[in-house]
Amino acid sequence: MENLDVMVLRTLHGWRASGRRALLATVVRTWGSSPRPVGSIMALCDDGAVVGSVSGGCIEDDLIDRHTRAYAQSAPAGDARPGADHRIPSGPPSFVKYGVSADEAHRFGLPCGGTLELLLEYDPDPGSLAELIAALEAGRLMQRSVRLADGRVTLSLANTPGDLVVDAVQLTNTFGPEYRMLLIGAGQLAEYLATMALFSGFAVTVCDPREEYRGNWSVPGATVVSDMPDDVVRAFKPDRRSCVVALTHDPKLDDLALLEALSTEAFYVGGIGSRRNNEARRARMIEHFDQTPESLAHLRGPIGIYIGSKTPPEIAVSVMAEILAVKNGVTLPRDMEVAQAKNDRELAHNGPGALVCGVR
Repeated sequence: MENLDVMVLRTLHGWRASGRRALLATVVRTWGSSPRPVGSIMALCDDGAVVGSVSGGCIEDDLIDRHTRAYAQSAPAGDARPGADHRIPSGPPSFVKYGVSADEAHRFGLPCGGTLELLLEYDPDPGSLAELIAALEAGRLMQRSVRLADGRVTLSLANTPGDLVVDAVQLTNTFGPEYRMLLIGAGQLAEYLATMALFSGFAVTVCDPREEYRGNWSVPGATVVSDMPDDVVRAFKPDRRSCVVALTHDPKLDDLALLEALSTEAFYVGGIGSRRNNEARRARMIEHFDQTPESLAHLRGPIGIYIGSKTPPEIAVSVMAEILAVKNGVTLPRDMEVAQAKNDRELAHNGPGALVCGVR
């Protein structure tokens, strides 16, 4: 399953390239609780087809009702609401706000009186969409700016991911290439984890030089390779949207792959195993590979959020949950422990006046 934003943009491009009218909706502001974060997008075709989401479904239904003929037969005679002619408008982008009143918040499924505002772009240019999709498929991080006066779109390369920005002149949203996961080992746990990652929008590559494991792989959509794991990590070139997870329990395969991954910008690097096994792994890396506690600070293990998991699917749930938490910037108890341990070492080295990682 591809990245959701790419899927929305690709579908929207297909509609526009075939001559269909369509709109692109972007969440630009939220107040209180809201179902989808700022920057979320959805596309709506003139026949009522929808891809992506900006809510749990109620706002999508309202946009379909207002701007397509999908629900036209149910519209009351003389309906004078904006958009009641059931056509996608033409012209510059427009803003629409949902959940202003308590009744609207309840009607549109916005919890706790939440409010969200959308920017609607009418009939986005298919050429610009094609250019953006090609850049994302090539692994580039892109900024898409929309001039509010006339809907003109400008695309540019971005150096770092950024939050959506909207002012009186334009909206700028950052679109990144899909997240990637590299799994070392093609066993049963890897199959469950790969399945969850694919449904979470990751592109998954599985590396296992052992034919007896690789030959039984049964998850479609994942790329399976047979080279040695450290070579695969180098070829994979992990970036800030990549994670590397070692699952073989074999130090000859896991350790070298993890060492290679730790020298990259991967947002998550971790290896399976008990606390004792992970302590032994760290000791091996320090003794034989010139690593230090500091160089291993980003190595995760035991991996996964504790949920009492025992079976492979439950372990996969815990690992996927931790990966998503790190991806989404959630501070986990382990991260606090790492920060405290680093601070303790700094205190021991520099004295009681040192301050590291925001912990004194």
